[in-house]
Amino acid sequence: MSAITAECVTKRFGGFEAVSDVSFEVPDGQFLAVLGPNGAGKTTTLEMLEGFSPPTSGTLRVLGADPHRGGRAWRARIGLVLQSTSLDPGLTVRDTLALFAGLYPDPRPVSEAIEVAGLGADAITKVGVLSGGQRRRVDLAIGIIGRPEILFLDEPTTALDPEARRRTWAAIENLATTGTTIVLTTHYIEEADHLAGRILILADGKIAADTTPARLRAQAGPATIRYVLEDPGIAPALPARLAPHLEPDGRTLAIRSADIAGVLRELASFAERHHLALSGLEVGPPSLEEAYLTVIEGQACPEGTRT
Repeated sequence: MSAITAECVTKRFGGFEAVSDVSFEVPDGQFLAVLGPNGAGKTTTLEMLEGFSPPTSGTLRVLGADPHRGGRAWRARIGLVLQSTSLDPGLTVRDTLALFAGLYPDPRPVSEAIEVAGLGADAITKVGVLSGGQRRRVDLAIGIIGRPEILFLDEPTTALDPEARRRTWAAIENLATTGTTIVLTTHYIEEADHLAGRILILADGKIAADTTPARLRAQAGPATIRYVLEDPGIAPALPARLAPHLEPDGRTLAIRSADIAGVLRELASFAERHHLALSGLEVGPPSLEEAYLTVIEGQACPEGTRT
């Protein structure tokens, strides 16, 4: 049985179509990342799956039920980590989770939720003095306290510093190992690449790609050669074939070409003339970000026209 089934789902706001004839399934235990530019329909899709907004047409089933009609028992089976939450700043992390645990018929032990979310060192700290990264891990702990069968993560690491983001990833990975179905929306392509086994890309309210990170890269086109110049001062000496591929930082070459051998010969010759080591040279498929941009190029709608 699939945890989520969407069949020909459309959502209109007046005469505006925010999501258009979208169909997909999410098997039990899968980690799905939903990507797309601002206004692609990600938030609208998530709100329908979470039961906050009904589709205009089509059929949605989440854990076998129509999410918009899901009662209290159904809601106890899903977990939500929203973009922002309002918590009592005077309560400790442990007391906050105990409060939310009381809302569920069979909650996780508070100590277990604290461990999964990586909050062991902060259990008796008041929420009001936590950093942004610690607060997001509290949000995650609240999302899992009810033992959800499906967890919806709506941009869980937005505005976090790299260290806090990595710690939040570790907490999410801990949860994924338990077999929970996870649906993630994020603007961080690296995050989707690191966490998800499947990627659904929305553009202009439609599904532009439904694949794995590896397949998305493979379909994106020629291999890419990446090399960072040891001394950016020699960039003006780059051969005519290589110079157009210098990125705005003035030192990184990113060359996509079907003639990998020819490009490597020219790059090696350039390096020999200028006594450069080629340490750090990379040859591989396009990055996931490059592949993602290839998919959505020309399809994104103007910012602010969708939700």
